[in-house]
Amino acid sequence: MDYKFTTEDESFRSEVVGFIDENWLPPEGASVPGDDSHYEAERSFEKRAASKGWLTMAWPTEYGGRGASHIQQTIYREEAAYRGAPGAGGQGISMVGPCLMLHGTEAQRQEHLPRIANAESYWAQGFSEPGNGSDLAGLQTRAVRDGDDFVINGQKIWTSGAHHADWIHVLTRTDPEAPKHRGISYFLLDMNAPGIEVRPLINMLGEHGFNEVYFTDVRVPASNMLGEYNRGWYVAATLLDFERSGVQWSATSRKSIELMSEYATDQPGRRGGATLLDDPGVRNGLANLAIESEISRLISYRVVDMQSKGLVPNHEASMSKMFGSELGQRLARFGVNMIGLASQRIDPDDPAAPIAARLGRSYMSSVPSTIAAGTSEIQRNIIATRGLGLPRQ
Repeated sequence: MDYKFTTEDESFRSEVVGFIDENWLPPEGASVPGDDSHYEAERSFEKRAASKGWLTMAWPTEYGGRGASHIQQTIYREEAAYRGAPGAGGQGISMVGPCLMLHGTEAQRQEHLPRIANAESYWAQGFSEPGNGSDLAGLQTRAVRDGDDFVINGQKIWTSGAHHADWIHVLTRTDPEAPKHRGISYFLLDMNAPGIEVRPLINMLGEHGFNEVYFTDVRVPASNMLGEYNRGWYVAATLLDFERSGVQWSATSRKSIELMSEYATDQPGRRGGATLLDDPGVRNGLANLAIESEISRLISYRVVDMQSKGLVPNHEASMSKMFGSELGQRLARFGVNMIGLASQRIDPDDPAAPIAARLGRSYMSSVPSTIAAGTSEIQRNIIATRGLGLPRQ
């Protein structure tokens, strides 16, 4: 398929670019993703975008959206990712909101969707647990009915943004005797509820993005259950398809390739050429990455095309996530090898760090990208069984 944008879409893209250039103000100094100053900068920008209805433009108007096309929503997110601005609006907009529209009660939609659309509530995801990452259905966090409430006890890990979150969407085991996929219930939980403890996990770049979250006798109203009792796994499966269908992979890789090409054009060659770009290995490597970035872009456009037709992508979303996350790792690996020892300078404020330390930091931060949101092995299984119809082993 030849994806082409209408004149209206291209005009909207120009408007988006102008808005981002005027309104995205990255925090100065040593701020890194996950810290308070970075979080505040992102939230400030998202509130400006929300005032234009851009965070949720493809949502129905009754839930805070503009009823615009999924194509325009993608244009906004693509341009934001390319320019390093927050575009998806976090878990609430990219995952919880769409899932509420499909599985939530009307009361839940009215309570949460307008606040998400207005960037007034920030969400975290309580899925993974110690010892149960890829085997998500093996979770052990328990929710036990007590009158009009459920009482939750357990632990979640790798919880992105939990230290800033207002709400968390949590998978719990409500029937330990049932087959593991059939005894799970899904809850929407206020992070201010008594009994919730958030402990930071600092990554090797010194960034505080992840957390451990402990639940000790946390009470949640039964009305906060998303979907049916003991059927939470099937709600989560829908949500994961939204999580894996982003266009940010190709946008960020395209920006990195452009910066790497500019760097190679300005640097002296190592094998007799005038510049680093004269090296056939560098030139061909950048060309191959550019081709892969365009492939990633087209895969994500396919997902968007399905969403615009009212379909929920499944193996198509897994293709987008797997290819995009693995592309990020290949790109970072090529970049640090092209730059050499100087790529080990990973402080973005270091004037001697090539490309503001972008490739060195990407090399380290991309390590978990093929694990988070479902490992590449899980994605390949989904593509094989649900996309190609291959038998399970």
